Amino acid sequence: MKQIFVMFALLLGVCAANAQTTDTVKYAAGNDLYRGITRKLPYRQMVTPYGVEVTFAKTVHIIFPAAVRYVDLGSNHIIAGKADGAENVIRVKATTEGFPGETNFSVICEDGSFFSFNAKYAREPEMLNIEMKDFLENEDTSDFSHTRMNIYFRELGNESPLLVKLIMRSIYKNNDRKVRHLGSKRFGIQFLIKGIYTYNGMLYVHTQTKNSSNVPFDTDFIKFKIVDKKVPKRTAIQETVLDAVRSYNEVIEIAGKSTVCTVYALPKFTIPDDKLLLVELYEKNGGRHQVIRVENADIVNAEVINELKIK
Repeated sequence: MKQIFVMFALLLGVCAANAQTTDTVKYAAGNDLYRGITRKLPYRQMVTPYGVEVTFAKTVHIIFPAAVRYVDLGSNHIIAGKADGAENVIRVKATTEGFPGETNFSVICEDGSFFSFNAKYAREPEMLNIEMKDFLENEDTSDFSHTRMNIYFRELGNESPLLVKLIMRSIYKNNDRKVRHLGSKRFGIQFLIKGIYTYNGMLYVHTQTKNSSNVPFDTDFIKFKIVDKKVPKRTAIQETVLDAVRSYNEVIEIAGKSTVCTVYALPKFTIPDDKLLLVELYEKNGGRHQVIRVENADIVNAEVINELKIK
């Protein structure tokens, strides 16, 4: 009798195990059958895609709030690429007339924003030109950490591209003049450094260019470089060029009788006592170049940005 009860208990255990396995497989096979242990992703972690209609005979243009860094296509039913001469515009078109179902594509912008799209074919798309909104346009910056702008880039280290943009925008909007001894003025052009700020290892340089003449000033480029204070004769000049990783309100043409402010973000650096930082602004096809000499003390005394006061 005891053996019968033992065999019956074992039989019940096997049946229960089979039933549990069957239920697990059925649950996992709701959409697809995953191998191994899986956990269902909650909807709050999903980046909801936008719906876009594409066609074979027309091109859809999408305007993004920042320069496009990356585009990935879900299938060869569509093609996409940057518009010639525009860093923040991509064009999308169907390669197959009347392709069935849907495909998708994703875009990553320089400000760290990620956009996902589902694309389907339409003979006459409802929208041919689409503008994606900038997160900062709504003036609500209280909870940017939970937005979908969380893509990080190597040149910014561990800093969020959105936070870098937010800091630059705050410096630009406040427009304070924290520094009063750094500037250059020649040929009716005044070039100033209004402030030097630091946050989380990065430096932010706030500049102002005032054109008092009637002739527009076309900017060729701005260069930040570390050079020796004194260079003996017959000695090669040693210089290190620092590339600005981001800029805010960088204007190519400064009209006559106008003033433009720009904020540049630079990677962390220090200057030895025998060197200095040169900030050079060059005019395209002109000779009204401007140069500002920045000492190590100006960098070390950069104002620390309080994140709580960023607006």
